[in-house]
Amino acid sequence: MLRVLSLPLKLVSFLKLTCSDGGLSFDSLPTMTRQDSAAPAGSLSVQGPSNPGYNTNPVPVPVITQTDTRDKWSKKMDFLLSVIGFAVDLGNVWRFPYICYQNGGGAFLIPYIVMAIFGGVPLFYMELALGQFHRTGAISIWKHICPIFKGIGYAICVISLYVSFYYNTIIAWALFYFYSSFASVLPWTNCDNAWNTENCTNYFLKDNVTWNNYSRSPAEEFYTRNVLEIHKSDGLSNVGGVRWQLMLCLFLIFTIVYFSLWKGVKTSGKVVWVTATLPYVVLFILLIRGATLPGAWKGVVFYLQPKWEKLFETSVWVDAAAQIFFSLGPGFGVLLALSSYNPFTNNCYRDAIVTSLVNCLTSFMSGFVIFTMLGYMAEKRNVNVEDVARDKGPSLLFITYPEAIANMTGSTFFAIIFFVMMITLGLDSTFGGLEAIITAVMDEYPEYLAHRRELFVLGLVVVCFLGSLSTLTNGGAYVVKLLEEFGVGSSIIAVGFLEAIAVSWFYGITRFSNDIKSMLGYYPGLFWKVCWVAISPAFLAYIIVSSLLKPAPLQLFDYKYPDWSITVGYIIGASSFMWIPIYMVYKLVWTPGSLKQVRPLMQRFSTGGSRPGTPVPPTSCGRNDNELTF
Repeated sequence: MLRVLSLPLKLVSFLKLTCSDGGLSFDSLPTMTRQDSAAPAGSLSVQGPSNPGYNTNPVPVPVITQTDTRDKWSKKMDFLLSVIGFAVDLGNVWRFPYICYQNGGGAFLIPYIVMAIFGGVPLFYMELALGQFHRTGAISIWKHICPIFKGIGYAICVISLYVSFYYNTIIAWALFYFYSSFASVLPWTNCDNAWNTENCTNYFLKDNVTWNNYSRSPAEEFYTRNVLEIHKSDGLSNVGGVRWQLMLCLFLIFTIVYFSLWKGVKTSGKVVWVTATLPYVVLFILLIRGATLPGAWKGVVFYLQPKWEKLFETSVWVDAAAQIFFSLGPGFGVLLALSSYNPFTNNCYRDAIVTSLVNCLTSFMSGFVIFTMLGYMAEKRNVNVEDVARDKGPSLLFITYPEAIANMTGSTFFAIIFFVMMITLGLDSTFGGLEAIITAVMDEYPEYLAHRRELFVLGLVVVCFLGSLSTLTNGGAYVVKLLEEFGVGSSIIAVGFLEAIAVSWFYGITRFSNDIKSMLGYYPGLFWKVCWVAISPAFLAYIIVSSLLKPAPLQLFDYKYPDWSITVGYIIGASSFMWIPIYMVYKLVWTPGSLKQVRPLMQRFSTGGSRPGTPVPPTSCGRNDNELTF
């Protein structure tokens, strides 16, 4: 009881310590002693002035030789392809083109590039540098940065689990389509199938076909009534039974995932040579084919025609910020995990620039691939492009695009390679998301898991498979939409915001800059420091506030989500983010001694004359200093 009652006083003391002139500055908050061989020996920085601003005359930083035995990438390209494969996912194909045309076409590229330069890329660079320097996962890295924020690592792992519950189901849908594509006549080409209704309207290869609000294309009915069988569900209140065909597809997906990850980066680094490069070959083939279709130019014009008045709408800038954040993927812990297997002196700055450019250019090129097909469909339907392009998300990939492919010469071939591309795009992101969990947990509990990676990965894959079963039901698409909106959404943006604040303001921009100097041989420029300290956190705060103030109504097909499901969604979102304050309270309550007693120990550890990272002798409490720090 006394511990609980002392919490408010300890919290106030903590804030005073971190902000007072005579106390600790943001740059002098402690790091944990690095006694494990899996990380470089301590923070390599020598502390400068105790103000949280920029250090104009940084103290030279000693460079140490990396001698740890941590697993490493076999080749530099293994790492680059893994990062590109994670960043370039299904969202690049379905989300960017839709958001681009919805928010001003070519004019949208201006807020998109601005948000990338000042928000997305700096955060991307920050995570690569953090992972490479500290060489540990998303949980244990906070021992070296600011231990009271360790709950961020647990939140990241929970969010990654939610992603695996629904994202792999989307890949399973693609696998179902892939199997169905091995037919001389694609099953979503005509209305003569058992699942079709009287509303099925096939306008291809026919003249004088009337298209109205009740009309449904063969591709739409194949997706909703054969793949999903969503008509057998009444919504989230009655999702129906599990589709055994989709469960088999998901089992095959997770089997591939397991044997790609079970041995670590040595195996996953080889798999990405196929899964990360094949989509570009397919995109190029589809781009050439789409450009030759009638009406293709109409779609391209619609995609890029600038609407300059859109730049004055706040929602456009919010969409640009959200798109670049979810596209590059900082905050998910994946970049921390993948870069932690790099050599200590790897040029992570160049990696950040190259992979960010590849990601953005891929999104831009995907727009041409999608909209040449949409222009072709508009030409065939004799309607405007905007009437064809009203769908977004999976509907664009599983209804609109397959419909266009089905009515081209060589449709079977193009359908097969398109769904192969979708499967490989999804697998790369799954590899990254699960590797974030694997690395984080194994680095946190090495004494139990160091020699049991295969069993741990197997257990994780089984958990993900079981967690995905609700998304395989007749109403599984409703569950997918709910998890996508609330399981990730604002939670991951809030986690990214706290991560940027913790690194820039608590760990300290001077110390972080010194860490980069020790790896690369030079300090980051003023632009990067300003972004890390102020612009990037403001970028994330801007997204959070805007999304909370104007939440979009949740709807899928003709189903409007009931109010109780929205409440469930908020609970799902809170279930990941809550670990951050819970861990803070736990640390404040259960750490022995008051913060005033801990203060000189933290100062001696961070500014003492011994080499940074040198273990501090035990205190009279029988603990090391690092066990008392926050």
